[in-house]
Amino acid sequence: MSKDYLAARRKKLISLLKRRGAEAMLITCETNVTYLTGFSGDSSYLLIGTGQTVLISDGRYTTQLEEECPDLDIHIRKATESMISAVEQVLKKSHLPKLGFESHIVTCELLDAMSGITPAAQWIPIAGLVEELRMIKDVSEIQEIREAIQQAQRGFEVFRAMLTPEMSELQGAHELEHAMRRFGARQAAFDPIVAVGERAALPHAMPTEKLLADSPFLLVDWGAMTQKGYRSDLTRMIIHGRPPAKLEKVYQTVLKAQLAAIKAIRPGVLCQDVDRVARAVIEKAGFGKLFTHSLGHGIGLDIHEGPRLGGNVSTELKPGMIVTVEPGIYLPGWGGVRIEDDVLVTRNGHEVMTSVPKEYESARL
Repeated sequence: MSKDYLAARRKKLISLLKRRGAEAMLITCETNVTYLTGFSGDSSYLLIGTGQTVLISDGRYTTQLEEECPDLDIHIRKATESMISAVEQVLKKSHLPKLGFESHIVTCELLDAMSGITPAAQWIPIAGLVEELRMIKDVSEIQEIREAIQQAQRGFEVFRAMLTPEMSELQGAHELEHAMRRFGARQAAFDPIVAVGERAALPHAMPTEKLLADSPFLLVDWGAMTQKGYRSDLTRMIIHGRPPAKLEKVYQTVLKAQLAAIKAIRPGVLCQDVDRVARAVIEKAGFGKLFTHSLGHGIGLDIHEGPRLGGNVSTELKPGMIVTVEPGIYLPGWGGVRIEDDVLVTRNGHEVMTSVPKEYESARL
């Protein structure tokens, strides 16, 4: 990832901090540290401000930090030194009277410790500021997510071709992740969902020993993570044998709802309004109470991040946001249908980034 993009993110954050009355901020969320520095390790904090930006880590990552963050000041704490002691050493050099902290991340215990080492400083609670920046992807992030989508889609092609009636959900999930790794993924973006028949009524079903032969349809929810940590998220149905008559009606309803919601995506539209478009289609078909979750969510370094497409979310869609659109209908004891794509908000509307066929007939093996 270009160091220019990383520097631009840090510059934008520093500008926002000034408006909050903070001269610097201690970033303790590992994902946010990665977003601002490109560092892919863990157990590290970032002190970021106008006069000083320091990445605080430990000796395990000395060489890795030199490779990934050559433009940053690095403080390596000793093996016998606690993280809070290392933060104290860094702050002693900066003399900052007003410091921001991630109040949605920091525990009461950690805040007490930070206050204890900086008696003359004021700690200002700042929640979700970096996450707000992360909602709008820059060019490098969009390219990473495109790569994650390609890894996922190519893996799915291999997985679909190797399915047999004797395969279990667990075996299928394993083979799917293995296929994505073959195409360059670091790992699956999350534990793949392979849910056969009535288990497809569980939106977040965990794979079991249930065989594909036990039902003529299954739900597959999967995604890939790139080497730099960006993720994709897709869902498709696979149909084989003689499916129940109800399946096509449920499937076509979900597909109609998804297409209508995607059509509504453009800059200026509220997240809750996109959710309502899909929900209205499903309610009209008589399945309203069986669509039990929000329509979608942002993706990036986390599999679930802002913005969320939900009925009570007034966030306005902006160019650069990438969201999943995944309506579903779940009938306990029978099964469920969900169809999911990743959609980029563009200046003039939207782009569906995923391309796995999703018409009813294309779901058949």
